[in-house]
Amino acid sequence: MQFSKLFFREHSLSKLAAVYPDAANAEVAARDVKGLPDMQNHQVQVIEPFDREWGRKVEPEGVGIWRTAIRAHVTCGVLGVLAGLALYAGLYLADVQAVLSTPGVSLVAIVLFAMMFGLMAGGLLTVRPDHDSVVSTVRQAAADGRWAVVVHPVSRHQLSAAEQLLATSGAQVARTL
Repeated sequence: MQFSKLFFREHSLSKLAAVYPDAANAEVAARDVKGLPDMQNHQVQVIEPFDREWGRKVEPEGVGIWRTAIRAHVTCGVLGVLAGLALYAGLYLADVQAVLSTPGVSLVAIVLFAMMFGLMAGGLLTVRPDHDSVVSTVRQAAADGRWAVVVHPVSRHQLSAAEQLLATSGAQVARTL
């Protein structure tokens, strides 16, 4: 099982967006990317100027995002509890007087704070701040009357091949981490 599956339930964790001044260049780029090995047609979206559905094309996995939110929070919350228990055990074994004098209260406080920090980490993973560059690039392109090609690669190989292809087309390219 991949480590990322503990936190994410989306098929495509990375995104690429390339902006073009006209439809012809965008269609050629989309066709070329769809021709890459193992690339499926649904992984490549063309966004027209003033497209009202651009958001759905950039983030098509609505259900996957909700599953990611649940999975990331549960996994990070459990990891927080385990870290809190380990911290408590370490402090108890180190004979820290504050822990020894109130062991029950110390256990609850440490575990709850660690779980809270774990849940906050799960929230940060759910927000996916790395997607901002792609979303803002596509939003601006659609508002300015330009065309965008959005690629949803499912592997590192697809990501690097699509990024290289789009970069050689002379387009402005934005990507997630």
